[in-house]
Amino acid sequence: MPIKLYRPTTSARRHTSVLKDVVISDKRPEKALIYPRKKFSGRNNTGSITVRHKGGGAKRFVRIVDFKRDKFDIPATIVAFEYDPNRNTRIALLHYADGAKRYIIASHEMKVGDTLLSSKKAISIQPGNRMPLRFIPTGMLIHDLELAVNGGGKMCRSAGNAGTLMALDGIKAQVKLPSGEIRLLSQDCSATIGVPSNPEAFNVRWGKAGRMRHRGIRPTVRGKVMNPVDHPHGGGEAKNSIGLKYPKTYTGKHALGVRTRKSKKYSNRLIVKRRSK
Repeated sequence: MPIKLYRPTTSARRHTSVLKDVVISDKRPEKALIYPRKKFSGRNNTGSITVRHKGGGAKRFVRIVDFKRDKFDIPATIVAFEYDPNRNTRIALLHYADGAKRYIIASHEMKVGDTLLSSKKAISIQPGNRMPLRFIPTGMLIHDLELAVNGGGKMCRSAGNAGTLMALDGIKAQVKLPSGEIRLLSQDCSATIGVPSNPEAFNVRWGKAGRMRHRGIRPTVRGKVMNPVDHPHGGGEAKNSIGLKYPKTYTGKHALGVRTRKSKKYSNRLIVKRRSK
């Protein structure tokens, strides 16, 4: 889908772009598949801010997306593609042959009217079809990937981020993730064929602070312009350096270039190759 640029009538318009999405339906979302999203503004159960720079934003409904696709061997027809305010991919509304309706993450190559299938057996290699890794040809692009059998899709779900099935070896499958990490998974884990829709989402320029506030993102203040009591980088006169050996967070921890993954994490044995930096 093309990216729309605006005529620079203001300084904000000069740097703003939006997606001109021609495939999205103008229908209302299914009432049975949505519920109101509660706002927490980055606070935990005690009311303390644990994630900064969150708050406000437009009211949203959560779309109930089917990540398990557990209606096996029942054909489903794509009725519409819809916008989901909680993710950067588009979602597809499926009407199953038994009358059920469900949302799934749309693949880039899908079209309205296509018939999709989810199965535990080998089925046709068509974008949107879902099956275990053992039946998918090596080299195929996949998304909505399970980490545990019957656990539902957990990885490769954002716009344009697809994994690649590298090899099948014994009871395990090697999958290359978008980060470059190669990971071992059970061959019985399911995945969906194709690339998640809306790959141009990362080329959008938000342009102005107001659009970020609509997304629920509040302003971020640099540590350098704070007082010493508020941030380790604070204090000094004019444009001075941070005066430290390495950048720190506001709590005093290393900010950049530090590995946060546990060295003895249980899933280390499943990683064939670590991700590239």
